[in-house]
Amino acid sequence: MLYSCKLKSVCNLPVIYNKKINTAGTSNTDVPLAVPGMYQLDITLRRGQSLAARDRGGTSDPYVKFKIGGKEVFRSKIIHKSLNPVWEEKACLLVEHLKEPLYIKVFDYDFGLQDDFMGSAFLDLTQLELNRPTDVTVTLKDPHYPDHDLGIILLSVVLTPKEGEHRDVTMLMRKSWKRSSKFQTQSLRLSDVHRKPHLWRGIVSITLIEGRDLKAMDSNGLSDPYVKFRLGHQKYKSKIMPKTLNPQWREQFDFHLYEERGGIIDITAWDKDAGKRDDFIGRCQIDLSALSREQTHKLELQLEEGEGHLVLLVTLTASATVSISDLSINSLEDPKEREEILKRYSLLRIFHNLKDVGFLQVKVIRAEGLMAADVTGKSDPFCVVELNNDRLLTHTVYKNLNPEWNKVFTFNIKDIHSVLEVTVYDEDRDRSADFLGKVAIPLLSIQNGEQKAYVLKNKQLTGPTKGVIYLEIDVIFNAVKASLRTLIPKEQKYIEEENRLSKQLLLRNFIRMKRCVMVLVNAAYYINSCFAWDSPARSLAAFVVVEDMLEDEEEEDDKDDKDSEKKGFINKIYAIQEVCISVQNILDEVASFGERIKNTFNWTIPFLSWLAIVALCAFTVILYFIPLRYIVLVWGINKFTKKLRSPYAIDNNELLDFLSRVPSDVQVVQYQELKPDPSHSPCKRKKNNLG
Repeated sequence: MLYSCKLKSVCNLPVIYNKKINTAGTSNTDVPLAVPGMYQLDITLRRGQSLAARDRGGTSDPYVKFKIGGKEVFRSKIIHKSLNPVWEEKACLLVEHLKEPLYIKVFDYDFGLQDDFMGSAFLDLTQLELNRPTDVTVTLKDPHYPDHDLGIILLSVVLTPKEGEHRDVTMLMRKSWKRSSKFQTQSLRLSDVHRKPHLWRGIVSITLIEGRDLKAMDSNGLSDPYVKFRLGHQKYKSKIMPKTLNPQWREQFDFHLYEERGGIIDITAWDKDAGKRDDFIGRCQIDLSALSREQTHKLELQLEEGEGHLVLLVTLTASATVSISDLSINSLEDPKEREEILKRYSLLRIFHNLKDVGFLQVKVIRAEGLMAADVTGKSDPFCVVELNNDRLLTHTVYKNLNPEWNKVFTFNIKDIHSVLEVTVYDEDRDRSADFLGKVAIPLLSIQNGEQKAYVLKNKQLTGPTKGVIYLEIDVIFNAVKASLRTLIPKEQKYIEEENRLSKQLLLRNFIRMKRCVMVLVNAAYYINSCFAWDSPARSLAAFVVVEDMLEDEEEEDDKDDKDSEKKGFINKIYAIQEVCISVQNILDEVASFGERIKNTFNWTIPFLSWLAIVALCAFTVILYFIPLRYIVLVWGINKFTKKLRSPYAIDNNELLDFLSRVPSDVQVVQYQELKPDPSHSPCKRKKNNLG
């Protein structure tokens, strides 16, 4: 028999309690809450009724978040354009302290904008009966406007005690973290267990090939389609293909697979509209549990709630060598493991798994002098270690400005030109984490085995903030594999925030663009002076050596005539803003291109400059022995038959891929290491401790 829960409002916050008491069952009110125990909370998110409208069309795109102890433990899928959504999704949560309620929050999804709040409530877990299914009706409220009716959410919950296996796991976690800090055992929270960046069990490699016969959403009978992918908290957005119903994307990206049995990838197709809300084209899903591993699957997916198909290639592979351990467990300090790693990346294994370029080990030791983010003058810091799209976390050290983590992270290196990002956050109970500081370290600049104090920078990495972090990093890689990987497309970081309009950024990009133009102008003056014989020796050398390498390229500006409908004032503002952002981004791309060419020749990254010299020398030797016409013939045959030999190959330009690894002037500043205070020197610290 199911028992229903109703909702009361206390201090403008919805609270759920049991109206009926089961005399035959066991109530958790008999369990002393002071003694930590492990409970399993099974929740079925049923549906919503009469939710608030947050979009201009009188609908919403609702999704639900569950939080325990201030940390998000579940997020539902998005139901588009509905005020009565049906989810029927299940979540299994582990709960250590029943006195911490389950927060239920509903949001309206807005792509590119901040999601709109649609109401919240919380479930008092101490009022649930153990081992008894319970229907829950949640009335959503806004704490700032308690009189507003925001609809209801229907749930089913079951709370069961878990004493055996899960409790042992928790105790093992406590023992393993005990070495990290003397404060850690008393300050651990189960919310750390629910954090999304656990170690992944596999990798899902997805190639978005094309779309076929998509629905026309614009007045000209075409669309500007793009596709969004979501697996749990991981998201990816494809590029926009203008004015087509049969787009060719040819994009490849990876998701991490956290569940052994697989997962569901939600896919939605959209039509880009400048100055308006993007139009929904259709949706589909991929059930990864139905796909065999270590095999590439070609999928043609029919779009639901729309028209057309999407063609994808999906491959499930085993996880790479990624781990988290205590400082006492160190792979490189074990002679056998170190020898095995060195052997794996030796020059004798050049053609074995070209994607596995190297091995990275990061020791996150401690931080000192962090910013106080809480009103108590303390912070609850934890550390995020990122390498491209691989993301791992330390535990949280509560109420401490000088935390000690003593954790060792290992990653597989897929691109030696990647940048290691280490960010320190302050954990907040019911808000997103506060930023405390960040460092960005190119892998090629790392000195192996050296413990260094890195000055934390601001979010833009342009200046220092308060505090330093102590890291010890080791990089082992195969130089030949790294060189070959330089000539393929760079992995895009798909969790980056979209660029926003900034007057300061726009001006900076304009100045950078102006510098590049002035370099070209000065080069033109120099060439002109050669023809004018201002310096006879220079002109004679130019006449003998230099050939005409100037090519005029004309670009035609296509005017977009599709926006024939009338727009309101707000839509015009949005359209102007998007145009300004596009101009800002174009200036950045052009300036970065010129700066990367300059930085290749001024040896900003010696590895890349040496690689360019070796490639030019090799090309010169080849030209000496093989006539140019044969080289052009082979190149042409390769280009024209590439689609026949590999129909789903991703197009790339090796020269542009090479330049994408060279940092621009802005990135050089971001990666520049700031000098720490002498008092933060590890050597001096050891001397002080000895004294």
